[in-house]
Amino acid sequence: MTELPARRLLLVHAHPDDESINNGATMARYAAEGAHVTLVTCTLGERGEVIPPELRHLTGAALGAHRRAELSAALRELGVQDGRLLGGAGRYGDSGMMGIPDNEDPACFWQADLDAAARSLAEVILEIRPQVAVAYDDNGGYGHPDHIQAHRVAMRAVELAAEDGHRVEKVYWNRVPRSVAEAAFVRLQDELPGLPFAKSATVADVPGVVDDERITTAIDGSAYAAAKAAAMRAHATQIDVAEPYFALSNELAQPLFTTEYYELVYGRGVPGETDLFAGIATAEAS
Repeated sequence: MTELPARRLLLVHAHPDDESINNGATMARYAAEGAHVTLVTCTLGERGEVIPPELRHLTGAALGAHRRAELSAALRELGVQDGRLLGGAGRYGDSGMMGIPDNEDPACFWQADLDAAARSLAEVILEIRPQVAVAYDDNGGYGHPDHIQAHRVAMRAVELAAEDGHRVEKVYWNRVPRSVAEAAFVRLQDELPGLPFAKSATVADVPGVVDDERITTAIDGSAYAAAKAAAMRAHATQIDVAEPYFALSNELAQPLFTTEYYELVYGRGVPGETDLFAGIATAEAS
């Protein structure tokens, strides 16, 4: 295997599009800076709601295949070359929203054996040997079963990899500080009449919003705002972008954040972090 760069970052997401919305600017920045960025996506999002009328014929496996192509296009926009599907394409199906019959499908990710899925991810960790991993919180950001399961799998995989010889030095959860979200929605209300969206979402619709004091790390990705927006546009079945805002299939406008925020939940950080690799000696020496 070719020797990897000194800085190595792993991100774990549930469906295609989650990576661009949550971490697009972060991924683009670290890729541009020469870090090895690995994205592991757990499902193909076969049960997602499709926005463009001309694509609404896509369902099930056909939608999954289309969203896989969208994911590849998004990663090209972000400059990320290492994108993987957990266990291989189609190994785990989209579980749908919480509380619907799809959650009971034995092939869906929500029903996956935790250790088996985590072992697949641990194998990636042992191959890439990342110093930093990014995942969702224990509610998956907003309660979607696939996001919750992605959190469980990511945290268990870090444990398994450590048992097998590689310790991820820092683990972060995706976050948005409440003050930032509230200020962004105030601006959105002022600008909504000029947008192609009739209504606004609310702060409660944004995954991972927490009180400001829980934020440990802010990654300024403003230089990569165009790359993030382009990556989000690549997910055309799921996202309608009108910079600096976007809407999902609910047609509710929400802010497109280019500074992305994190909570360090494992490992040792430094006060006021602006770098996910802060405090990691081997990465800082590169």
